[in-house]
Amino acid sequence: MNANPCPDPPEYRVNCAVITVSDTRTEETDKSGKFIKQSLLNAGHQVSSYLIVKDEPDLIRQHMQELAQVVDLEAIILNGGTGIAPRDTTYDAISSLLEKTLPGFGEMFRYLSWQEVGSRAIASRAVAGIYQRKLVFSVPGSSGAVKLAIEQLIQPEIIHLVRQLKGLH
Repeated sequence: MNANPCPDPPEYRVNCAVITVSDTRTEETDKSGKFIKQSLLNAGHQVSSYLIVKDEPDLIRQHMQELAQVVDLEAIILNGGTGIAPRDTTYDAISSLLEKTLPGFGEMFRYLSWQEVGSRAIASRAVAGIYQRKLVFSVPGSSGAVKLAIEQLIQPEIIHLVRQLKGLH
């Protein structure tokens, strides 16, 4: 018996945007953003937008709203600004924009993080949801956190979630 009655076609490519939220990173120093982009491209997806945005809630929201207007964009992946430091504002900026949340994403991210970093995982405010028919993931900016999120959660489910969002399942 097939455990997944609606397998995702291997040729399906998701059109993604990558946003690194940081006050200090540049294109040259943004290892996490580069990793996300390369991982998506290696999996056959498209990265039509890559931005580095200062950790300012109004700027983050502005870029999210602009990306939401891109008709063929299907997913937005943010990294950085998800902790509890005063300058960590990504969660605060996007949580009010999300029309639906995927609580399981944050729960699974923290569970998997706990296995690697222990109780420090409780400080993560990783979140996923839907904003104007776009799938949104927001993860911490550390290389380890990005690798975990991309490889263990986002890559395995992005096609399925986008197709479900479009009513193709």
